[in-house]
Amino acid sequence: MAKVLGVNAVFHDPAAAVVVDGRIVAAAEEERFTRRKHGKEPVAFSTWELPTEAARWCLERAGLKARELDAVAYSYDPELAVPVTANVVEHEWEGLRTLFVRRAPRFLATALPGLDPTRVRFVPHHVSHAASAYLAAPFRSSAVMVCDGRGERGSYLAGHAVDGDLEVLTTVSLPSSLGLMYESVTEHLGFRRSSDEYKVMALAAYGRPVHLDALREAVRLTDDGGFTTDAIDWTRFTPRRWGESSWTDADADLAASVQAVLEERLLGLASWLHERTGERALVSAGGVALNCVANSRVLRDGPFESLWVQPAAGDAGTALGAALYVAHALGDHTVPMTSAALGREWSDDDVRRVLTTADVPFTACEDITAPVADALSRDAVVAWVQGRSEWGPRALGHRSLLSNPTRAENLERLNDIKGREQFRPVAPMVLAERAAEIFDGPLPSPYMLLTHQVRPEWRSRIPAVVHVDGSARVQTVARDREPRRARVLDEFERRTGVPVLVNTSLTTGGRPMVDSPRDALECFGSSPVDLLAIGSFVVRRGALAARSQSEAA
Repeated sequence: MAKVLGVNAVFHDPAAAVVVDGRIVAAAEEERFTRRKHGKEPVAFSTWELPTEAARWCLERAGLKARELDAVAYSYDPELAVPVTANVVEHEWEGLRTLFVRRAPRFLATALPGLDPTRVRFVPHHVSHAASAYLAAPFRSSAVMVCDGRGERGSYLAGHAVDGDLEVLTTVSLPSSLGLMYESVTEHLGFRRSSDEYKVMALAAYGRPVHLDALREAVRLTDDGGFTTDAIDWTRFTPRRWGESSWTDADADLAASVQAVLEERLLGLASWLHERTGERALVSAGGVALNCVANSRVLRDGPFESLWVQPAAGDAGTALGAALYVAHALGDHTVPMTSAALGREWSDDDVRRVLTTADVPFTACEDITAPVADALSRDAVVAWVQGRSEWGPRALGHRSLLSNPTRAENLERLNDIKGREQFRPVAPMVLAERAAEIFDGPLPSPYMLLTHQVRPEWRSRIPAVVHVDGSARVQTVARDREPRRARVLDEFERRTGVPVLVNTSLTTGGRPMVDSPRDALECFGSSPVDLLAIGSFVVRRGALAARSQSEAA
């Protein structure tokens, strides 16, 4: 019966999670508290920016003091680390490694007063990723795939999980890395290297994979279930872009080529893993697992019947994985995830106080779903803040911007609100029971980690959510788990005949996703959003408020 705090503080996306008696109680990223995207500035190697606020909140949510913890699981093992720069000689790195092993527990204890430093346990980075999948997924046994940029000394892990225990079957050592390969082309195309890979994935749909032979030669599978990657001179294919200027057909063709080769290599890795394990289910984590197009290809064309991806598949998820791994090691039976709503929430009394203090006119609603659906049917953009915030980078209907999918121009409108490139798609939200009639692909899809084809007869009806290749990253809503969102979908369909809404993350200008009521008000006040639905309250902007008052009169 263990109480375990998980911590990720290395590389990027610092986060914390608490597991009590094998159950996930809370998980949150530091960016939601500090309002600094990805939690800290991107650096080569930084272990000292702890997710202090996230950790404190997780403990508070669990009703725990730091001194009551049985363990703190740190998702990085310095004993396994290799130098991150070529100019660090081995004896210097050994000194740094020893210093880290000695200082990290004390540093954690300083950040969390009362913590016993002897209870800090280091869990290897890729093992933490793996545990975030196989110990959170709904399978007794599964094949396990972890693929990202880098860990202590590797970039890939394949394994077999049975009853909570992991057998590592193969690993890939640096410098070979599918994640770093994708990062490097992301930077070449003018985006941020370690956080904008999803932009390359979106851009790929506009291009043709014309560089396959050259890229296949540079990225090769090996007989032991791994791969090797060579350094690639991207200027062979298209000039380097500096900044996010308008893209060219050549840029899109390069993105399409890299995406296609990534999918091919992941399929090859999955086939080897299936042959070794004989499992029907594959679980996945690591930053590459956030590539929903590749996930769908692996499931559609690969040998596995089921695929489960950790919703926080990036480095933030290692905090949860480390906590689950140590909880299992201490003898607890870990309970699978049933929801990604693991963050903060506020009561209606809390929200009312914030709105009153801000001197913002608001309306209390007995049932908020009707005015929201009415506004959406009139083509309003709605900021939707309900329940606990999401764990991971996807807006899953708790901190979302909602809009009408029947108007194609709403894609441009939402991208303008969010300060995004116009080639990027927005996602559809649909009741799980209605999804199959509109979308072709694996269902349900509650975490937006797969893509689906929009059925031809629906493409002209919901153009705002149809990507250039006819695909959509669907989020399905279970009526029994999300009754308020289900009612909004029902009410919107009653008014429009369409059972789908646009759902994209509630954020603007590259800032972290909205988390608190104050965040929501700041976002609402600084962007052309028509209505804020927060808890049981509605805040209307300008013309929408005047129209509502006129109709009420």
